[in-house]
This record gives sequence, C-alpha cells and structure tokens, in this order.
Amino acid sequence: MELKIGDKAPSFTAKDENGNSISLSDFQGKKLALYFYPKDDTSACTAQACNLRDSLPALHAAGYQVVGVSVDDEKSHRKFITKYSLNFPLIADTDHQLVDAYDVWKEKSMYGRKYMGIVRTTFVIDEKGVISNIIDKVKTAEHASQIL
Repeated sequence: MELKIGDKAPSFTAKDENGNSISLSDFQGKKLALYFYPKDDTSACTAQACNLRDSLPALHAAGYQVVGVSVDDEKSHRKFITKYSLNFPLIADTDHQLVDAYDVWKEKSMYGRKYMGIVRTTFVIDEKGVISNIIDKVKTAEHASQIL
C-alpha cells in the first residue's frame, strides 16, 4: 500500500547504530524527517547525509528531527557516522520492517540489471504522526532545503 500525504505514519520501533531503540512515538510533538537511503558510504548517500549534517542546526531551529534508515547493519552505520561525523541517528533496518512498512523497497534497474533495493525517499512527519510531505525526487546535495 503506497503511503500518501495525510496518512498516519506507520508506527515502528527499531535499533539505531548503537543498538538503542528508536520509535516513531519518541517524536510525538516534534516534526520528523525520516529519510530512507540505499547504502552507507556511497557517493550520493554520503552527499545527502553530509548535507543533512551541515544543515542540522537550521532543521532543528525549524523543529525537525532527522533519522536515516537503510538496510545496512549497526556496524556499517557506526563506520559511516564516524567517517563523516554525522550528528543524527541511523536505523539499521536489517529485517526490512521499515522499508516494507513505508513501501520503499522496490525493483530498481542499473545497467539493464534488475534488483531490489531502497528507493531514496524522505517522509516528513508532523507533530501528530501524520505524513505532511513525501520527497521522492531527492536532491542529495541540497536535501535539507527540500525538507525546509
């Protein structure tokens, strides 16, 4: 089922890079930019993460919290965070709970080869847990401005 603006965001509880639980309910009363990205430490994903890192003060000033999600494991996330000094949590969705709930695990194609993977998408969730925006044409180097 494809999510739309105005839908209640699917509830979740998952582990971050340090094994701590993060739940949608943790962000009740706050705006959340929940962004799904294909793979740690790849060029586009790094550009996106660094843009969000550098823009985090402006995002926080506008009331947004940022959480990234990929199917990479906790160890991969820790390396990615350390290498680029990321200042927000990354969920290790190794069991595909979130990518399936948010319907971002889809067939992709590269060089004529078809495979399954995360379609880069950001869900902006309001203070009441409702999806207020879905950014599916992500500009990785200027993603924070798309959220704002």
